This record gives sequence, structure tokens and C-alpha cells, in this order.
Amino acid sequence: MAAILTMDDVSKRFGALVVTDRLSMELRAGEALGVIGPNGAGKSTLFNLIAGGIRADSGKITFSGHDITALPPHERCRMGIGRSYQIPHPFTGMTVFENLLVGAIFGDGRGEAEVYDLCIDVLRRTGLLRKANALAGSLTLLERKRLEMARALATNPKVLLLDEIAGGLTEHECHELVDTVRAAHATGVSIIWIEHVLHALRAVVSRLIVINFGQKIEDGPPDAVMASPQVREIYMGIEAGASVTVPEPADA
Repeated sequence: MAAILTMDDVSKRFGALVVTDRLSMELRAGEALGVIGPNGAGKSTLFNLIAGGIRADSGKITFSGHDITALPPHERCRMGIGRSYQIPHPFTGMTVFENLLVGAIFGDGRGEAEVYDLCIDVLRRTGLLRKANALAGSLTLLERKRLEMARALATNPKVLLLDEIAGGLTEHECHELVDTVRAAHATGVSIIWIEHVLHALRAVVSRLIVINFGQKIEDGPPDAVMASPQVREIYMGIEAGASVTVPEPADA
């Protein structure tokens, strides 16, 4: 399939600190891509560059055939890039449904009456329909994670950026979240998922990218990437030649 999103030699630095170092990657239409790397590797910076929260110092970012390198976040969102955040920040004094309305109206640029059906459908797909009229501040952690993803989906994205949404969940909750991500992906949305919970990630993605010190060091099928001595040493702290059991994906 053709690429829907590409980054060509993208670099970003904060003073003397290089956080993204001539990074090139692509996301194919309909693909679920995983991104892993040690803490401080530049993974969240990658999302900020794609979504427009920060601007690249050099290089080019292309989305759906358009150069978006200099576009502000709201324009990228309305073009079809939706994102969640590692720590959910819902509007706690608003209902779950109202949270989605905000995402749909301001993220997709349509009127309130036009997005009602979309928001109800997203609530259904993310398992939040029964919580539609509950205040967002009353939700459990799993429900807040679902709401974070639902708000991004309410913008009607072509590409969904998921930032460590499985963090802090129990094993059972993690399995439930995997089912929700699979359901979103099944609608045709392309996904880039940053995650440390490897069995959750490998249950969904078909390709993995590994980032370290802002550079891409591996890119390929999950099994091959996780078997790489370089990945095992840098990401998992396992010296080359040592034996390791790689976590299996969660059951469907």
C-alpha cells in the first residue's frame, strides 16, 4: 500500500540536545505500526513532530501527499491526524459525550448536530456508550484511557497516534484495551502506537520501529525486530548472546 505519512531526514534539537536525528520513516495506509525504545529515546517527540506540537528544525513531513512540515496542530488535525496522550487529560467537569463533542466539533470542523451520530458510534466502538452521560472526572483509569482514544477518534482521523495507552493497566484491562484498538484499526484507520507493554503492542501491530537517541535503529516485522541483538541490548538491557524469552502477543 502507498504511504499515508512520511518523515524524511527530520531533525529536532533543544539547545545542544538532539532529540530527533535525521529520522526517516513511513506509515502505509491501513497499517498498524508500533514504536518502541528506552525512556528518553525521542518517542513522544516523534508524535509532537507529526501532530505539530513542535516544529522540525530540518527535514520534511508529508501527509496524504501534502507537505505539512510547517502547518499548526489544528490544521493537521482537520486534515486527519488524531492523537492521544500518555496521561489522559479529559474535561473532568463535562460528560463523556460532551468530551467527544469538543473533539469532533473543533477537530473535524463540523457543526454540533452533524457530529452526534459520529460521537455515539465512537462511544459504542470504545465501550463507553453506557458512560455517555457520566462526568469524565468519575471514570476509572481504563475508562479514561478509552476516553482519551475516543476523543482522538471523534476528530475522524485517517491516522491515529496512540501514546502509551496501556501503561498502568492490569493484565485484564490491557486485554480489553487491545480489543478496542483492534476495533478502531478494523475501520481502516492507520495507527502508530508507542508502547512499553510489548505483548499488547505485538497483538495489534504488523511492523515495529525502534528509536534510540532520536535515531531509528530497527524497522521490520515484530518478531525479527525483537530478536535483534542490538534491540535486546539497547531496549531490553540484554547482552548480545544471552538467551531471552520474547513475550507472546495477547490472545484475541
